[in-house]
Amino acid sequence: MAAGVKSLSRTFVWIILALLIVGLAGFGATNLSGTIRTIGHAGDQPISVDAYARELQSEIRAIEAQSGQTLPMSQVRAMGLEQVVLSRLVGLASIDNEVADLGISIGDANLQKEIIEIPAFQGIDGGFDREAYRFALSQAGLNETEFEDDLRKESARTLVQGAIMAGTRMPAVLSDTMIDYIAARRNFTWAELSAEDLQTPVPDPTPEQLQAFYDAQPDDFMLPETKRLTYLLMTPEMILDEVDVDETALRDLYDSRSAEYDVPERRLVERLVFSDVTAASTAKAQVDVGGTTFEALVDQRGLALADVDLGDVTRDDLGDAADDVFAADIGDVLGPLPSSLGPALFRVNGNLAARVTPFEDVQEELRAELAGDRARRLIETRAEEINDLMAGGATLEELAQETDMELGTMSWTDDAHEGVAAYEEFRAAAAAVTQDDFPEIGFTEDGAIFALRLEEVLPVRPEPFASARDKVADAWALEQTTIALREQAERIVSELGDSDDFAATGLAFRVENGLTRSAFIDGAPTDFMSQVFAMDKGELRVISGPGAAFIVRLDDTLPPEETDELTTMQAAFADRVDQALSEALFEVFARDARLRAKPQIDQQAVNAVQASFQ
Repeated sequence: MAAGVKSLSRTFVWIILALLIVGLAGFGATNLSGTIRTIGHAGDQPISVDAYARELQSEIRAIEAQSGQTLPMSQVRAMGLEQVVLSRLVGLASIDNEVADLGISIGDANLQKEIIEIPAFQGIDGGFDREAYRFALSQAGLNETEFEDDLRKESARTLVQGAIMAGTRMPAVLSDTMIDYIAARRNFTWAELSAEDLQTPVPDPTPEQLQAFYDAQPDDFMLPETKRLTYLLMTPEMILDEVDVDETALRDLYDSRSAEYDVPERRLVERLVFSDVTAASTAKAQVDVGGTTFEALVDQRGLALADVDLGDVTRDDLGDAADDVFAADIGDVLGPLPSSLGPALFRVNGNLAARVTPFEDVQEELRAELAGDRARRLIETRAEEINDLMAGGATLEELAQETDMELGTMSWTDDAHEGVAAYEEFRAAAAAVTQDDFPEIGFTEDGAIFALRLEEVLPVRPEPFASARDKVADAWALEQTTIALREQAERIVSELGDSDDFAATGLAFRVENGLTRSAFIDGAPTDFMSQVFAMDKGELRVISGPGAAFIVRLDDTLPPEETDELTTMQAAFADRVDQALSEALFEVFARDARLRAKPQIDQQAVNAVQASFQ
């Protein structure tokens, strides 16, 4: 435990130095003049003015570094930072008071050892440098006495904390119970009844039934918040008739894609290279007499077929071997033939014919592509003009008359994805627009432009019965079907009695073995497995789901399966609960120490420190 405490103490030193030297260097710790030296005490332990000022300054600097903005004292108070700092110092002083009453201290020798081992206090020779020690402390606004006293107290606190927390173990019954709950298994048999299994179909509802169902469940038929929008839209397709594409441009585009439209004849080829012609000839002779195969030759070289596969190649790719390879049949092994790597055997695996696409076959496709590109560039140009008109006060209605943009309206919700709402950029703009916003041009990924205006926002509201009638009818039918299926399933269970013979039901059934609580069964309700685990062995139960009913028989209860994964999970859970218990014990100790220390705070001194930050 001494080693652990030493490690904890050294860790604290690094933390306090990082906070004080890095956090406060360049800013200067606050020092207050006057006769006030403390802001309070906990038992016999004083809480110094400088300690409170340093801690408060550290908290403020940390938040300023994150936000990039200066934090005034008024905002510090609004955030409650000054109370957080004060509470932390009171807690530490209370523990220090308790530790002092216990007579625990690390002693001067151990304190000296801790200090000289801190790299920040060492010189270029690796030894302790007193000047470096003084300089680092002065940069943090500390003197040697203050720092050594803080370090001594922290080391003593660490000893007490280690004594309380070390070796704390939660009773195994907790982790065992939790693991058993998570990993317990069940064997069960089940059958599903759906609407097709109903002996008596659900009749069509009457208008009165639908109205009563709608009135009883208004929350099920609500319309989402809706924005009524007026918008303008111009897409490249809208102005294609304004774009001219000449024959020369089409020919140039066709020629630039000759590799796509004029594909030469190709072969699928594998190539195995040898060190010399003699070795290649010997291998070819063995293939010819059936003494070996191409695959075996490749394997003898320690290669895979993927290593010798050239893919589809043209005559130009094969060089001097092209004529022989292109004259061969599929499956032929040729060689020795020359290659860029030396004499080789080639195997032909496929024949890909030349493919030539005439200009006339792709002329309209190329025309549409060129016209679309030019239309997008034209729209970009017009967008600047339209923005200028908007800046001059033109309304969307006026722009629709003066430009090629089309005017439209829509009721937009988060679920809208049709028409103009198919554009992601439009949906983002619609979600963000407010009635205080002025319309402005937005661009879509495919070159369209739009502008929109919010007319009004309709809150969440009941959907009128007339427009919701189909939804009401579907919901009513689903509810009635679920009720009828449950009643039918309960009759089947009653008829089964003690036989539990699923085959007698005439229903298709499934047997599940060793499923845990987290198992997923397609089509079953979300609480299906929870209900299965609530059953007793041998019990028959009907579990309802939307438009379905499930007859379930619990066949057996099984303990968790012993696996490496379960062992790891159990150990990790035990560690977590042990840690939670040790932390809770130390928290109880800290609270008790605080109560018995009876802290006293001088609010005037606290206010004076805070005033120095104004």
